[in-house]
Amino acid sequence: MSPTSAPKRTRSRRLPEALTLRVAVVLALALAAPALQAREPEPTPEPAVDPAELGGIEARLVGPFRGGRSTAVTGVPGDLRTFYFGSTGGGVWKTTDAGLTWGNVSDGSFGVGSVGAVAVAPSDPNVVWVGTGSACPRGNVSPGDGVYRSTDAGRSWSHVGLEEAGQIGRIRVHPRDPDTAWAAVLGNLFEPSESRGVYKTTDGGTSWERVLFVSDRAGAVDLALDSHNPRKLFAAIWPVDRKPWGLTSGSEEGGLWRSDDGGETWRELGEDAGLPEGVVGRIGVDVSPADPDRVWALIEHDEGGLFRSDDGGGSFERINPDRELRQRAWYYTHVTADSRDADTVYVSSVDFLRSVDGGKSFREIDTPHGDHHDLWVHPDDPDLMIQGNDGGATVTFNGGASWTTQANQPTAEIYRLTVDDAFPYRLYGAQQDNSTVSIPSRTRGYGIDHADWWAVGGGESGHIAVEPGEPGYVYAGSYGGTITRWDPETHTAELVMAWPEMAIGEAPRDLRYRWPPTGTRSID
Repeated sequence: MSPTSAPKRTRSRRLPEALTLRVAVVLALALAAPALQAREPEPTPEPAVDPAELGGIEARLVGPFRGGRSTAVTGVPGDLRTFYFGSTGGGVWKTTDAGLTWGNVSDGSFGVGSVGAVAVAPSDPNVVWVGTGSACPRGNVSPGDGVYRSTDAGRSWSHVGLEEAGQIGRIRVHPRDPDTAWAAVLGNLFEPSESRGVYKTTDGGTSWERVLFVSDRAGAVDLALDSHNPRKLFAAIWPVDRKPWGLTSGSEEGGLWRSDDGGETWRELGEDAGLPEGVVGRIGVDVSPADPDRVWALIEHDEGGLFRSDDGGGSFERINPDRELRQRAWYYTHVTADSRDADTVYVSSVDFLRSVDGGKSFREIDTPHGDHHDLWVHPDDPDLMIQGNDGGATVTFNGGASWTTQANQPTAEIYRLTVDDAFPYRLYGAQQDNSTVSIPSRTRGYGIDHADWWAVGGGESGHIAVEPGEPGYVYAGSYGGTITRWDPETHTAELVMAWPEMAIGEAPRDLRYRWPPTGTRSID
């Protein structure tokens, strides 16, 4: 049979798939329209508890008494027992027994909880300056609202300006005038900020003058003052840009600046002074109280490291290029001179490090917690120090051989919170730079002790979900999509994430499943 004589077939005319779907949706809506018009609106559900009955309820502390991140610490010259620390979420705390007990002195007075700088006037121990907004900018950083000042050793406070400062990295007080101070203002981390720079007050904060401004993208993160000659200052200028997906540290606007007239005029120290130029990131700087000609600068740069000056900052030499001193530089880069020995210097980084040979070599000092941010060395006794880290503040009387506990500071930063359906119920949260924690809302005893709370898998950054009806079984997340399931019978956490791979240090585009980045983008 020839093709022309084949039986004629009827061809069906099929609509395109997308058009077929559209037609089906339109027909379904048309058929459902009468029912939709006739349906009564659903009543608003009644609240389980009348809100009026909650008016008398007050919050109560259940813990944990485990310290949270501290990036600001100080002591009091002439006093061996009084210290202050600033929490990045819990305000200012004070001890008068060298760290055995701590009490909050800022609640009810401060408008924010994040503290970036604390300083006691060397000439008057009653005068305490606080700069809000931590300048160690993790992704969960919260801004400050300026400067607070106390003239009665922390019993009361006055807000004394710089409301738009954002993050304040350091406050230095004149050694003989408690009303004169300088503030390193980093500014708003998430956008260009006109408030960046170095500010000076000579009237106790009633008025401030910006004495150094580089640009709206480069702020001041550290200040060093020559205690023998307060006309000499050094300012670290840091270009930094924080975004939810990462951080950029450094540009050609970064660098170290010097003033010889109390901050009235400044000049940048660059290649002519032996310091690196080009793209410069975060800098930590300090002047030795033991020898004002000894100046230290820890610099984030391709050719960075620890630099030392022996002529008061006229010229510098790179004394130690070790990257251990400058790892994750945007989060650390802190250098502190010893109060009595010009050859002794400390670097606060992932580890807490000390050099006794002029910075040529360093040895680690054990502390109660890692990730170190600030250090204050007593001017009369260099073995007496207070150190701030991601676990709180801690005091030593013996040069770091032993430290006071950080389990007496309820300043934990809990990223997220959930509860279970047990009775009494338990609360679950993930603490910054610590484990997750499950803690009871109440106990049958006289309080909530350390034995009453424990970790439930996951990590510091993750969400937590409790299995309904089985409050012991807990799912907890962490970096890079990690998910664990906690088994209360075996007290173990089983990994149940979608795809097992190490995400730390990897670009999201290189992962099988994309998660928020755990690192940052910087020049180092």
